Amino acid sequence: MKVILKQDVQGNGKQGDIIEVSDGYAKNFLLKKGLAIVATNGEINELRQRQAADAHRRAEEVKAMKELAAKMDGTLVTVPIRIGKNGKVFGSVTTDKIASALAALGFEVDKKRITAKEAMKSIGIFDAEVRFMESVAAKIKVNVVPLE
Repeated sequence: MKVILKQDVQGNGKQGDIIEVSDGYAKNFLLKKGLAIVATNGEINELRQRQAADAHRRAEEVKAMKELAAKMDGTLVTVPIRIGKNGKVFGSVTTDKIASALAALGFEVDKKRITAKEAMKSIGIFDAEVRFMESVAAKIKVNVVPLE
């Protein structure tokens, strides 16, 4: 019997897979527990349309992320930090402060997506990276200046 999996089933396949299983296994386990549905022509066509729509949506999302990364690439972000009388910096620049500075420039980025090559514990310009997804990233410069 051909069935379409509604959830991942260990040893059989992942959600959306069309698999061939014995009638007893399909009726007594997969269908009874709601893990699969019978693969009729209508269900198969609906599945294919859903997969095509998902692929199109993912492609549009990747395209939008690449455009945002291209706009953000090379951006210089200024982050003020408190320093003492002798020039010693209090604390360091966090990804939260960098995300806030990017938001002021019009780029809404989650702080978890920002990674710094080194700790920003002094005044100067540092490199950082904003990773939007696996293959899409933007390199930015962080200018750490004394707070006035």
